[in-house]
Amino acid sequence: MTLRRVIASGTSGIAATAFDVGTLVLLVHRHVPIAPAAFLACAVGAVVCFTLNKYIAFGDRSAVSMQQLGRFGFVAVTTALLMALAMQLCVDGLGVPYLAAKLVCSVLVFVAWGFPAQRRFVFTTPPRAASLRAPAEPGLSNARSSS
Repeated sequence: MTLRRVIASGTSGIAATAFDVGTLVLLVHRHVPIAPAAFLACAVGAVVCFTLNKYIAFGDRSAVSMQQLGRFGFVAVTTALLMALAMQLCVDGLGVPYLAAKLVCSVLVFVAWGFPAQRRFVFTTPPRAASLRAPAEPGLSNARSSS
């Protein structure tokens, strides 16, 4: 895990959270109960998160595959469920204002689940081609032999 990747993924998460929070505010103001509002808002953020993490944070230039979307979908739905549960506990259980709860819950879920799951399960980095080559045999070189 590189610090650059963590920072890029965190920044992608912040951008995704802006969409997520905007959706959450809209839904709460339309009187949608907090748990479904948090779940739906998280799903909107997931689309932004996938795009930014795939191409920027993890530098994955491969074509989007159904397998990768499926893995990301699993991570995103699990994240949404964890967020819904955490938001329910914080807002309805503890009386924390929903935007403050969103901030705290987002950080906790990102650190405990989101980043590790994306790094290990969704945006896996294949080994470098150079590491797949067999080492040169001793005594052989790329220099031309003189005849």
